[in-house]
Amino acid sequence: MTGIVRWNPFREMAAMQNMMDRIFEETWRPFFEEGSTVLNTLALDLHEEDTQYIVTTELPGVKAENIHVKLDGDYLMIEGEIPEQVVEKEGRRSLIKERRYGRFSRRVRLPQSVDSDKVSATYENGVLTLTLPKSEAAQPKQIPVRVSDGSK
Repeated sequence: MTGIVRWNPFREMAAMQNMMDRIFEETWRPFFEEGSTVLNTLALDLHEEDTQYIVTTELPGVKAENIHVKLDGDYLMIEGEIPEQVVEKEGRRSLIKERRYGRFSRRVRLPQSVDSDKVSATYENGVLTLTLPKSEAAQPKQIPVRVSDGSK
């Protein structure tokens, strides 16, 4: 004779949560391990206006002297390093470390050429903003329409 086991929905939900955690760990761990390119890719916004491009990216905790911006032909390169903040204190150990650190870089091809002599970069409150004026040849041109008197 088999005994009757009382159904416990909380036990079942906890078991399901454990299974889901294991699946997530095994599936996604390679993307979040140290040295992964996913963590070292710089997220940015690139907007286009008639006469310029505006690039914005967040770099909290990075000193301006550790940010390097280069233009190479049609490519914009932003590089730098976020230093790891190590706090060694007796009796303290890290339980969770999710803040990213280390070298980062991002290379973006711009749709049109840029006037490299007029590029400007500002860094305020951890936000880097680049203003990249389009070259004269890349800017839209207004073509005047003349009225014809009908004679040739």
